Amino acid sequence: MDATTAFSMAALNAALPSVPSSKTRSTRVCSRAASGVDLRRSASVSLKPMTATKCVGFQPFDGLRNQNALQLRADVNLGVMGLGISNGAKWFAMRHGRKIHRLGRPADQRRALLRGLTTEILRHGRIKTTRARATAMRKYVDHMITLAKGGSLHQRRQALGFLYDKQLVHSLFAEVPERYGERNGGYTRIIRTMPRKGDNAPMAFIELV
Repeated sequence: MDATTAFSMAALNAALPSVPSSKTRSTRVCSRAASGVDLRRSASVSLKPMTATKCVGFQPFDGLRNQNALQLRADVNLGVMGLGISNGAKWFAMRHGRKIHRLGRPADQRRALLRGLTTEILRHGRIKTTRARATAMRKYVDHMITLAKGGSLHQRRQALGFLYDKQLVHSLFAEVPERYGERNGGYTRIIRTMPRKGDNAPMAFIELV
């Protein structure tokens, strides 16, 4: 191997500083980029720190920076900005349009549960269930009574498509006009009671007025 092209580790160690700093490292990279000389293949090149000139585009890596996406000041209070109630996260959104009582079930099971509860309260007049279920089923009970007050064939078919008992629908359409004829809404009331044993769930009675 030719002596001029041989790789000399001793010459390389002599050219490099013992403890390089971030500024020396950046100037070394800038000088290599400017001269176009590869330090690994040439042992006769000596690098000198560039103090007068500045290198644009080559900066030492100092870790990830915390970017302020919303350009907020340090003294800005998030509660004043109206971003909603904090849930432990740094950024959060307001719950727009979420007015459905999900009851911990998917859509088909939730609809079946509400149909069954509505059928039972119209059959018995009063049932005991959780407060969340009683609040969720209240509007469906009022809607069935409103349909029965109308008494048309289309409204009867709507009630038959929702309630599970066909004979109950016919009885409902026969008795509701006389019982709630002078009442405009508010056909049910919710009475809170003691929590359920076991899971301590809030319970309530829902009954027809």
